[in-house]
Amino acid sequence: MKHLIRIALPVLVLPTLAALPMLANAQLSGNVAFTTDYKFRGQDQDMLGKNDYAKTKAFKPAIQGGFDYAFGDSGFYVGNWNSSVNWLKGNSIESDIYGGYKFKAGVFDMDVGALTYIYPGNSSGNTTEIYGSAGYTDEAIGSFTLKYSHTVSKDYFGYAGSKAGSGLKGTNTGYLNLAYSKEIVPKVTLKAAVGYTNMSSDIRSLGYKSYVDYNVGASYDFGNGLSLAGSVQGANKQSSYLAVSNPGVDLGFGAFGRQTYSPNKARFVVTLTKTL
Repeated sequence: MKHLIRIALPVLVLPTLAALPMLANAQLSGNVAFTTDYKFRGQDQDMLGKNDYAKTKAFKPAIQGGFDYAFGDSGFYVGNWNSSVNWLKGNSIESDIYGGYKFKAGVFDMDVGALTYIYPGNSSGNTTEIYGSAGYTDEAIGSFTLKYSHTVSKDYFGYAGSKAGSGLKGTNTGYLNLAYSKEIVPKVTLKAAVGYTNMSSDIRSLGYKSYVDYNVGASYDFGNGLSLAGSVQGANKQSSYLAVSNPGVDLGFGAFGRQTYSPNKARFVVTLTKTL
């Protein structure tokens, strides 16, 4: 744990802190966070343990941080978000770079843009998507956001193995997410989301099934940009995403005691966030 913090803090937190003098400009905002388990679309992002076998514990902490810059009232924005990860050999960081345009369409808050996920130590995970979302807020019933992301890169988080020369592609993998939030009592906000990942036909040919993920919980606002959230996160189709956690003993007629773990397994995740 101390080793993780020592490595991740300089990379993830210091660039954000260095930007603090500029935060007086309302166009620039930043954030830093600590989470007990970084899940992306319902899947653990810390998987590699001893001898590269899958980690099975629930507490797999990550340090995260980023910034957003809005170009005045134009609606255009760019941003960067980072997190410690551990699912690709030789890589320990995810760095997301994105840009887009926000605008109003009647009662809806629209957002369109592009996002690239970069894994500096192992580019086989690099993925680029375009996205579009529509949000609606009603004081009585809460806020709803529907977002769709579409993969335009050849790889989709390494599942297709395009960079390894497999000839398979993750292009056209799609992700649809519906999120809801509502302040139920002062400072406490209920949050829920459900998503569907539609894998490309090439990825499905490898045995990976399209799946549904979920995120249900609440957050508490301490004020001054500090909040604490707790939620249950996970996904179905767990058997389609199994990784060996214990190879067992080979007795000549098969492995005895072999164990597996799915990154889709439901976990209770706690996240402390500071908005700058």
